[in-house]
Amino acid sequence: MRKIILALAGLGLALTSASPAWSAKPSAKAAPAATGSKRAKPAPARPAETPPLPVSPDAERVAAWIAASADNGGLPYAIVDKKSASLLLFDAGGKPLGHVPVLLGIALGDDASPGIGTKNLSEIGPAEKTTPAGRFLARFGVAAGNQRVLWVDYANSVALHPIPRPGKPRERRRERMLSPTGTDNRITFGCINVPLAFYTGTISPLFRRKGGYVYVTPDEKPLEDVFPRIRIQSFGSPG
Repeated sequence: MRKIILALAGLGLALTSASPAWSAKPSAKAAPAATGSKRAKPAPARPAETPPLPVSPDAERVAAWIAASADNGGLPYAIVDKKSASLLLFDAGGKPLGHVPVLLGIALGDDASPGIGTKNLSEIGPAEKTTPAGRFLARFGVAAGNQRVLWVDYANSVALHPIPRPGKPRERRRERMLSPTGTDNRITFGCINVPLAFYTGTISPLFRRKGGYVYVTPDEKPLEDVFPRIRIQSFGSPG
């Protein structure tokens, strides 16, 4: 448990080094004008502080379980925290590499609709646009339009990728990702959208060779129903 507490605490440092794409632009305040012919130079820009993203109790429990059991099998892994609409990324040894906002399926729910992977996007109804919960072995592959994505649940066409381009302006995906809360981050057909810079600079190099695991926490189901092995950890914990 001490190990995962230290790991989660290190996420603040990872945020700085990862240079997340949603960080606010730095602003500068001009220094008072000096008397005489010379003008005072403006004060150097100071980066605006970004409030830390929340982490749900479900995501904390999953992170503790993975750290205690080495469930990731020596591969990098990500925890998609649906309740906070964010993603926590770790390397193969459990070192935190970043915590970023994500966009998720429009509908609340933890299961993919039967046969959804064979449907065209136009055939998918609003209630079917869920991001399924569970433990997935994710690997890169090709999607429609010859786009390379990180497949999370290939059978149900759920992938992890940046916001599609050009996209639909009315969906306001970029604005939703930049918003300070996760309440408006439900907009996709079920895929997991992440910031472009974080995807290309951190996730892609990390998962490129052998893939890794993606753990998606539930919206509604009990955590133990989605990750039954957590029960073993709970029984073994003192107190």
